[in-house]
Amino acid sequence: MWLRLSSILLLCLTAHAEHIVGYYPSWAIYARNYLVTDIPAEHLTHINYAFANIVNGEIALGDSYADIDRFYPGDCWDPGCERGNFHQLRILKHQHPQLKTLISVGGWTWSENFSDAAATPAARELFANSCAEFIMEHGFDGVDLDWEYPVFGGDWDVEHRPEDGANLTLLCNRIRTKLDSLEALNGRPYLLTLATSAGGEHIDDLELPQLSNAVDFFNVMTYDFQGAWSAFTGFNAPLYADPDDPFAEPEHSTFNLHAAMQHYVADGVPRDKLNAGLAFYGKGFGNVNDANNGLYQSFSGPSPNGTWEPGVFDYWQLAQSYVNQNGYSRFFHPVSRVPYLHNPAANIFISYDDTASVREKCEYILTENLGGAMFWELAADRDGELLTTVHNAFENANQLAAPQALTVTRIGDSLSFRWQAVSGAVQYTLWSSAFADAAPEDYSLELSTNATAATVLLPDGAARVFFIRAEP
Repeated sequence: MWLRLSSILLLCLTAHAEHIVGYYPSWAIYARNYLVTDIPAEHLTHINYAFANIVNGEIALGDSYADIDRFYPGDCWDPGCERGNFHQLRILKHQHPQLKTLISVGGWTWSENFSDAAATPAARELFANSCAEFIMEHGFDGVDLDWEYPVFGGDWDVEHRPEDGANLTLLCNRIRTKLDSLEALNGRPYLLTLATSAGGEHIDDLELPQLSNAVDFFNVMTYDFQGAWSAFTGFNAPLYADPDDPFAEPEHSTFNLHAAMQHYVADGVPRDKLNAGLAFYGKGFGNVNDANNGLYQSFSGPSPNGTWEPGVFDYWQLAQSYVNQNGYSRFFHPVSRVPYLHNPAANIFISYDDTASVREKCEYILTENLGGAMFWELAADRDGELLTTVHNAFENANQLAAPQALTVTRIGDSLSFRWQAVSGAVQYTLWSSAFADAAPEDYSLELSTNATAATVLLPDGAARVFFIRAEP
């Protein structure tokens, strides 16, 4: 059936991303000497404070000294005075009204009691009540659950049940009810978010459509794909799969940001509730076989060097002392779109992200209509290079004008689109849908181009909606 040109609806949109979520670890105040007052809050929408613990079924302070007692300039020692990181987060929010803070519960070390806290109606009620009380007492805007992981996996002492996935949904529903009650009481919304795995088996253990109704967004941990546990050297946080990597399935195809985010989308999570995770750190491999610049080679254990522990490097240190320095050469993978370092004399391979790869991941987030980006963690980017890259990518995209003077002409079996160039845009994407009332995130990507014209084959059906988006 030939498509009548009069049945085409043309729209012009710009790329947009809402969230820049940065984790701040409580232990950053110690050897790292990175304080809450060092956070460039103007570049963030959310700070997730890591971590609170679960004790006797309730949320509990993870480090009482760091959280509520550490003295900052201007604090007082009198009874009742507020101190510590929590107090500084309140000050930061007052200075930056766009900023929201959440208490993140669990993490790798403190996830052992999640299964018990979610297992029964009484346990869920106790934990949900404690979350509501905690955020009210300490001035947070919500709670972020970082359960690593339901059903299986995680640290050695994590309790598991086959029904953990279903129980997590029930727990989130109960917390959501408590937060909605706080909203009715205080006249402002409170947030519930989840830090979730990028691994396919972990994703499949979650009731994603049901969870999507309860949580505000998902922070997908699209990093730690490879490390000292792997069969070969590989990438910590690749954007795309490399057909030439030697890993067995499902690692070969699914251990990358693109595959993980598409898995969530396919399982029913709205795109605007998905934040892709960015790694502000690198992973080092030791005793690496000297071939292929260290990539996909045999090795034994983490590299002996690291910023705070063997095999783990903060980005700021890599940029300062390793990239094309001290025997380390930088390479950039043409398919997975991430950099890596190799030192053949020291037999060390380091997988990391830099401003170039982070910028490409931000472009991916914009192209895919995702909600935004999350990263671990602020202290690892103490000079703010990566965070500034994220902020600028989203800010520039949000400020781009929509393409104007969009026209379409039928030429044989094709439709030819033309539009005016947009200042600041480096590419344009063409999207389509068969439904005039479809939300932008439900459109299908037809093509990307750096030109101001595009041609597609005539689609089937009596009507089609197209839009062109300008991207930075």
